[in-house]
Amino acid sequence: MIVVPDDFPSVFAGSAAEAKARELGALRICTERGADDERELARRIGDAQVAVNIRAYAHFTDAVLAACPKLKMISIWGTGTDNIDLEAAAQRGITVCNAPGVNAIAVAEHAIALMLAVARKIPQIDHEMRGGAWPREMLCQFHGKTLGVLGTGAIGAHVARLGLAFGMTVLGWSARGEAARLKAAGIVPASKDDIVQRADYISLHVRLTPATRGLIGQREFAAMKPGAILVNTGRGALVDRDALLAALSAGKIGGAGLDVFHEEPLAADDPLLKLRNTVLSPHNAGQTPEVRRDGLLRTVENIANFLRGAPTSVVTAQS
Repeated sequence: MIVVPDDFPSVFAGSAAEAKARELGALRICTERGADDERELARRIGDAQVAVNIRAYAHFTDAVLAACPKLKMISIWGTGTDNIDLEAAAQRGITVCNAPGVNAIAVAEHAIALMLAVARKIPQIDHEMRGGAWPREMLCQFHGKTLGVLGTGAIGAHVARLGLAFGMTVLGWSARGEAARLKAAGIVPASKDDIVQRADYISLHVRLTPATRGLIGQREFAAMKPGAILVNTGRGALVDRDALLAALSAGKIGGAGLDVFHEEPLAADDPLLKLRNTVLSPHNAGQTPEVRRDGLLRTVENIANFLRGAPTSVVTAQS
């Protein structure tokens, strides 16, 4: 049995991936709200051997996994695994697979779009013009500036390529220390501290782990250039929320383009909504027809490979 316990809002039902999944065996799709509750998530998984994880709000905790003893595989639509207790999965013999790289181009393009929107003050100017004004703002250009990319996997590497195309100097930090690969791509290898201090634009593309939680905090904001612009399309918790609000409110940095947040969706009274130097999008950087189609098909392909004994894109596996 394959179950999709968290297809809300629905993307899997009715897709080409659903048809492919039904070729692999019995399939159950849950398109209602509620998978953000542990007990409900466990109930929906039930006695299934395979679970497809669509939404990051569905937390596959140790308690959930313990309640589903027949579960052998979790196939994630996307790259992030911070909603999966990987250690518990490994201990329980559950293989976890994801779909890295599928959304790389879309997310990278969105990161650059946010960067441009903040630097060029496009939302603010548009709003003022619709109110009858003819604003004469001083804007920022990319050419000749320095872009710092923290995390140079598939998404970060493409952001770097786009930055180079704009005529920017690109500094890159790789968690794996792949200096040779970065240099071959025209990226200058740099430490996190170098990037924080030197970059005019900083884009975050690392996975959320205990080591990267709060990667950008008060110390980093204090070291940034006064007009620096921060873009986060990774995970909200990569940035210390209080430090971010303080830096933006005080004008310590030029602004921020954010697609991810500590709380999603944002509360109506969230202070980020009142700041003029932010551009916000609702965690939809990868929401393109191409990403949806290819990502869902990859998710099902991972299931097929697991069932035939040759799992692919394995995050953690225990036989």
